[in-house]
Amino acid sequence: MLVAAAVCPCPPLLVPEVAAGAAPELDAARAACTDALGVLAASRPDRLVVVGPADSAGPEVYPRGARGSFRGFGVDVEVYLGADSGGADGAELPHGLAVGAWLLARTGWTDVPVDVIGVGEELSAERCAAVGRDVAARVGRTALLVLGDASACRTLKAPGYLDERAAPFDAEVGRALETADPAALAALDPGLARELKASGRAPWQVLAGAAGDSGLGGALLYEDAPYGVGYIVATWS
Repeated sequence: MLVAAAVCPCPPLLVPEVAAGAAPELDAARAACTDALGVLAASRPDRLVVVGPADSAGPEVYPRGARGSFRGFGVDVEVYLGADSGGADGAELPHGLAVGAWLLARTGWTDVPVDVIGVGEELSAERCAAVGRDVAARVGRTALLVLGDASACRTLKAPGYLDERAAPFDAEVGRALETADPAALAALDPGLARELKASGRAPWQVLAGAAGDSGLGGALLYEDAPYGVGYIVATWS
């Protein structure tokens, strides 16, 4: 049973060591992520399932103790999933899920078992929903940490350049997350999301499948587009 969900962006720049000067413009996003994880903790889950962008379509399951690294961004920072640090030799987390591991370590998640699923942009909406339903069907109280960015095309200097469709797409996602609307998330167009470089589409649709008709209520904690990339923080509980 799904009892709560937190939706967070996952740019490596959230990690202060990666961001030159700690990127103070992201302080509000970092604080919102901390608050969102607090909502998860307050739900007293039996397990936490982390869902985030993967390099392959997936779904790909990563073992507890899997390692993530930010060396590709010029800093010697490693993170691990859950309390079993280093217990999964050879399991390397994609950058988005590594950011999730960093968020969990930052907020002290050690007592609840953590499972991790990577889903990529090629995974269909239907398959994402099925993954979510499988997660929600597990015995006990389950909380979700859902990682992913909105469009990367909000400004001329954005990674994907300016696309006039980006702001309306992000606004639609923001409304769906704020109102805890699984149907609206399930209806997101995978092709448009791919064109707008929105890495959160597949993870959000896993959330939609997991939530179903659970009746959770939503709250929008943060929505902005620094660097021309849409970052959204929300909770469902």
